[in-house]
Amino acid sequence: MPEAYIVSARRTAGGRRNGRLAGIHPADMGATVLDALMAESGIDPAAVEDVIIGCVGQVGEQTFAFGRNVVFASSLPDSVPAVTIDRQCGSSQQALHFAAQAVMSGTQDVVIAGGVESMTRVPMGAAITMAKAGGIGHDPFAESIQKRFGVPGFNQFTGAQMLSDKYGFTREDNDRFAVESHHRAAAATQSGAFAAEIVPVSYVNADGENAIHDKDEGIRADSTMESIGSVKLIKEGGTLSAAVASQICDGASGVLVVSEAALKAHNLTPIARIVNLAVTAGDPIIMLEEPIPATRRVLERAGLSLSDIDLFEVNEAFSSVPLAWTKALDVDPAKLNVNGGAIALGHPLGATGTKLMSTLIHALRARGGRYGLQTMCESGGIANATIVEVL
Repeated sequence: MPEAYIVSARRTAGGRRNGRLAGIHPADMGATVLDALMAESGIDPAAVEDVIIGCVGQVGEQTFAFGRNVVFASSLPDSVPAVTIDRQCGSSQQALHFAAQAVMSGTQDVVIAGGVESMTRVPMGAAITMAKAGGIGHDPFAESIQKRFGVPGFNQFTGAQMLSDKYGFTREDNDRFAVESHHRAAAATQSGAFAAEIVPVSYVNADGENAIHDKDEGIRADSTMESIGSVKLIKEGGTLSAAVASQICDGASGVLVVSEAALKAHNLTPIARIVNLAVTAGDPIIMLEEPIPATRRVLERAGLSLSDIDLFEVNEAFSSVPLAWTKALDVDPAKLNVNGGAIALGHPLGATGTKLMSTLIHALRARGGRYGLQTMCESGGIANATIVEVL
């Protein structure tokens, strides 16, 4: 089977809700990343055979063949097709899987996988709230689903608390993880660790002046156990607050995936190889535990063990997710989310998959590592897992 290689991996810096990226149309934000991939690789844009864009909020500015609109807003010619996919939080990680599968099957040689989400311009849950306001059906959970699982719907806050309870984490455990996420992200920013992955974005600041957004906006470098601990709990008697959940975020990301034939034909230099990939599904009520079996599955498929992996990226949807993952698999926390995670850097939903992959590849290269593993929880009790080898 042909190998799939990554030759460029880039992302925008995260923008806070109503922050620096709020004035930018999502298609333009995604186009900025596509153009950066083309510029860094030097490949002829016409050689791109498909663009796969992950996006969760496919309504308003992020609808109507949104992936194709990202292409139209970019420097890519209109001969390049595109598609938009939704696997919730794992949308762009799944985009990467589809791109890799296309290359590994031999049916395509040059594919872009990415994601875009403006959570300012298209608020989370807008498809449901707008349908309700418009007087049409809006509940995605049919009565048959509610009867099957004995619940009126699936809630990530409920799942996150169930996970914290199951693995015995206290509020202090969750708060401490959040503080560490902010501190690691601040240290990475200060050291320039994100410089190679971030695509600068032009925006107009509050003074009406042109400015450049090139640093993640949500990091709180001064976070302490006291400041995080002062935030009200989501549920009375629980162990989680909004301060230990991923931040609402605007952002875009992408990777350029090619075959070995394309490497030679276009004189490209790979930065990573896709080793293996997996997607699994389980209990939709606790929902957020699935990265654990997904990790086991992808390691088994790759013929690797946890000790072979140099760095891990586990999406910080809530602190209890990577905490439970670390405890269940007995992983050294020093190898996990070394530059911080979504609690500090933000979680732009459909863009987070290739955002984390960009960070993972660049962190491995900076630290002289070889193998990296990325996984993330997704609505419905699904999880993607991907192993890459840095070259």
